[in-house]
Formats: sequence, structure tokens, C-alpha cells
Amino acid sequence: MKIQAVFLDRDGTIGGSDVVEYPGEFELFSYSANLIQQLKRKDLQVFSFTNQPGISRGEANESDFISELKEFGFDGVYLCPHHHKEGCSCRKPATGMLEKAAQEHSLDLSKCAVFGDRWTDILSAKSAGCIAVLVLTGSGKSAYEQNHNTSQIQPDFVAETLLTGIVWLLKESLVSK
Repeated sequence: MKIQAVFLDRDGTIGGSDVVEYPGEFELFSYSANLIQQLKRKDLQVFSFTNQPGISRGEANESDFISELKEFGFDGVYLCPHHHKEGCSCRKPATGMLEKAAQEHSLDLSKCAVFGDRWTDILSAKSAGCIAVLVLTGSGKSAYEQNHNTSQIQPDFVAETLLTGIVWLLKESLVSK
């Protein structure tokens, strides 16, 4: 299958840690910027896919997140600024951000991959029909330990890092073309 786009969670997946670090404090993992560029050179669209409830609490500014993520090389930013109690359709594990991207970029979500370090990333991806990759950085190890034996929904692949997950995805997409 030819992959059309890749969605990357922010905190714990492309950088940072298991807690939210606001723009100006957030640092990419050493390999993340290069991976984003490599994916784009393979004619894949690369999107940010992130919950940022600190925006609704007035702790951060949405435009700062968008500017930072675009500087990292993303083709687009899909960001939920809502607190989980607000009941929006965009906050992961809901599929609103993925559906919006699919509509705006004419994507077939079954030909898209989502990488994240939380089970909500996996649930959102699988509910939308995407390939789901759990990375063990950030909150990934604890998410895996808490859910892999109990959840009916499972990732398609569990990767030590975003780097190993991208290598797997590219190998799989080439093999199954």
C-alpha cells in the first residue's frame, strides 16, 4: 500500500517527554527534524496531530504551537486546544483532527499512519482506519504496559522510537505495494 500521509503526535513522540512542554521549552529528539524531511522527500505529507489543553486553560497560545510546529517542517498542524471535559470532536481519542485533515487534503485515512506515545493516539488512529504505531518514548512504555493486555484495540506496530517506527512503516509500505 502506498502511504499518503503521516500524522505525528508532539509531546513524547517527536520530542519532549511525558509531560507537555510549551513552545520555547520543547525540544525535538535528535532524529525528528531529519525524519520529517525524509518523509517529505518520499512525497508523503507530514502533519502534526496533538492535544494541547493548556490553550483552553490560558497557559499557552495556539499560534505559538502552530508557529513552532510549522518551523519543524510539518505540512499542516492539527491541534485540539480543548480540555477533555469540553466534549469536542477533535480531542484524541476522537477522530476529528484526522477527518479534518482527510477532507482538507483529499486523504484516504486507510493509507495514512499515526505515530503517538499515548493510547488515545492509537484509539484515534484505529477508529479512523489509519495504521497506528505506538512509540515507547514519552508516555509510550507506561501506555503499553497499562493497555496491551486489556484493550481490544491494539497498535499495528510498537516501536522503541519514532525512528524505528518510520523505518518499519517505510519497509511495510514498500513490501506491500
